[in-house]
Amino acid sequence: MDKKLEPVLSLNGSIEPPADKSISQRAAIFSLLHDGVSEVKNYSPAEDPQSTLRCIQDLGAKVTEDGGVLFIEGTGRNGIQAPDDDLDCGNSGTAMRLLSGVITGAGVTARLCGDSSLTSRTMTRIIEPLEQMGAHILARNSAYAPLMISRLDPLKPMNFELPIPSAQLKSCMLLAGLFGETPTRVIESIPSRDHTERLLRLKIEEEGDKRIIHASREDQIPNQNYTIPGDFSAAAFWMVAGCLLPQSEIRLENTGMNPTRNALLHLLQQMGASFVLENERTEGAEPVADIVVRTSDLRAINVPRNMMPNCIDELPILAVAMVFAEGVSVISGAEELRHKETDRIMAIAEMLRSIGANFKEMEDGLEIYGNPDFTFEGATFKSFHDHRIAMASAVLALKGESPSTILDAECAAVSYPNFWEHLEVLS
Repeated sequence: MDKKLEPVLSLNGSIEPPADKSISQRAAIFSLLHDGVSEVKNYSPAEDPQSTLRCIQDLGAKVTEDGGVLFIEGTGRNGIQAPDDDLDCGNSGTAMRLLSGVITGAGVTARLCGDSSLTSRTMTRIIEPLEQMGAHILARNSAYAPLMISRLDPLKPMNFELPIPSAQLKSCMLLAGLFGETPTRVIESIPSRDHTERLLRLKIEEEGDKRIIHASREDQIPNQNYTIPGDFSAAAFWMVAGCLLPQSEIRLENTGMNPTRNALLHLLQQMGASFVLENERTEGAEPVADIVVRTSDLRAINVPRNMMPNCIDELPILAVAMVFAEGVSVISGAEELRHKETDRIMAIAEMLRSIGANFKEMEDGLEIYGNPDFTFEGATFKSFHDHRIAMASAVLALKGESPSTILDAECAAVSYPNFWEHLEVLS
């Protein structure tokens, strides 16, 4: 589906971002591991969490829905079943990496597959440490899915220092570690998303600048009875749109404010953005608030390398903000972007090239020469079948002088099924 967008003068109104994709997938997997029934409210209808939900059912969980509430009856760690067929993770790297940890820990045999995008992403970062824990993993070219995972020998708990700040790798190792008789200790020097530690209530130690998370059979798996907050990464598109379009005010209700996820808020504030947080509270283990954003004049910023793990998914829309900020903005140390659903550095560069923006592409990021008065005619934007590129292009298109077109715009549904409807509400 190609989407034609007219420029708009302003955006105003209130919306609730879709349920957080990362937390939804964890809620499903952790409910599988819980020996009992979990009641999960506001579970995400997006494609990735739905793939995860089907996978846990294939592993033995029983899932029913009543009045918008998911009731997930878990198997507990000892009841996980070998699936009769492949575990199809769709487009979800979170599902594949986290379930690989569960399957390794449980000692069942399973084959994990996915779509063409997922099977083009390397899995070596999880294959190597899981094999050290005793897994036997067959992978295409020793690196890519499908992954056939089995384990004949006892699980070998380990101390694992994260080579990069990655919440998926961290969670994979912790989930395998939950099956060990002695703790697996995952050591991180640069904090990454901490949903797994929060929702599983894992023991955490601080040693100097290092954070050490423990996981073993001694950890009780809590039920997952809570309401999934709105996805901050989805709210990010409207945060930038509200800043850039004149006479705009947008309220983003019930948005997750996890401090390991919300770096974009602080970066935009440094750029001069006007935000107000209202109705701040805690939902389950996660902080939540309503974000009110208003039109703002933006100035350039250099994104610190140590903030990259905390804003990696928001960099496509941050690049849009930088186009209209006064001065030269720099994103560096973002090599991870080249290994997402697509090469996102390349995709962002193509998006900016489509409108004639002044920028330089680097191996690990971008240098963007911003101008608050920059104008462009309508453009045709390639989404590269990447949901975040499609939505970032949509926000950029709203600033054009004439209509623009987003190619393959339906991919927004991967994380934000009602993105286009919300755009109409705010317009």
